[in-house]
Amino acid sequence: MRLRRDREGRDVEKGGEGLDRQIELLEGRRASKEEARAAGGLRGQKARSATEKLLTRTTSGAIYAIVTLVCIFAGPLTTTVLVVAEAWLCCSEFFRICRMGGRMPNETLGLAAALLFPVAAYLHGLLACALLLLGLLMVCACWYVFTPRASIADVAVTALGPIYTSFAFVSIILIRRYDVGFTGAVLTLGIMFSIWANDAFAYFVGSAIGSHKLAPRISPSKSVEGFVGGLLGSVLVWVLISVFDLAPISLGWAVVMGLLVGIAAVIGDLFESRLKRGVGVKDSGNVLPGHGGLLDRSDSMLFGGTMALFLLLFGGIL
Repeated sequence: MRLRRDREGRDVEKGGEGLDRQIELLEGRRASKEEARAAGGLRGQKARSATEKLLTRTTSGAIYAIVTLVCIFAGPLTTTVLVVAEAWLCCSEFFRICRMGGRMPNETLGLAAALLFPVAAYLHGLLACALLLLGLLMVCACWYVFTPRASIADVAVTALGPIYTSFAFVSIILIRRYDVGFTGAVLTLGIMFSIWANDAFAYFVGSAIGSHKLAPRISPSKSVEGFVGGLLGSVLVWVLISVFDLAPISLGWAVVMGLLVGIAAVIGDLFESRLKRGVGVKDSGNVLPGHGGLLDRSDSMLFGGTMALFLLLFGGIL
């Protein structure tokens, strides 16, 4: 055993001193990283966190997509049930944002209307929805007249909530009612895929070559290049629907639909982003882990689907 004298004249084991020094170094290194560890900034922590977020986002997104596909292919009734649930949740999230902004909507009236619009669309079509829209405005007007504490801003957001989140959503039901079989399901999914393709192409093109900001104060990550790429993705889906004769749409009208539906989808996305930025929140809710609220997932669909419905009507397809 190798010994040496320490400063006080005692014999110590040289190897033991080396071990103590290594332990001290390790403890010092660990202490120096404690702050980063507490903040989750270590490389291993970042990798684990990113993996967990990806798995969570992928799982919840897959479940959402599967439920949507099953309901649409099953028929108009299951599509209506799906839209009822989504419209109610979206309207609830919208009212949450309004309350954070200092508004006091009448949630009983708004959420009731959000439930009724899809049912009206399924039972009697667009005309019943228009009649229900008139009824909603009249009920909101009566609430304002007989409730002194209600402000006109409260009335406005009470009416806007179900109109924005439910009345716009019934376009999916009305398109699905066009044909209760395979063609109706394909056409409905075609609209959804065109909007999803718009989002996906915009993301990948914007990430690759995006340099000109589209709306920097509202959505800093969106670029003009991504916007153009998104429109190309939307047009591509509609062209494929026309070329493979999945729906009776001419090639020229398919291009028009792809462009206008894509533009409407982007407006819907920016509108919801502006709502959230106005109250300082990142997500409208947390019903979809990794994605945020349901309104976050449906903002493009609300405007894009409604645009598609009217273009199909104007084109004589429905």
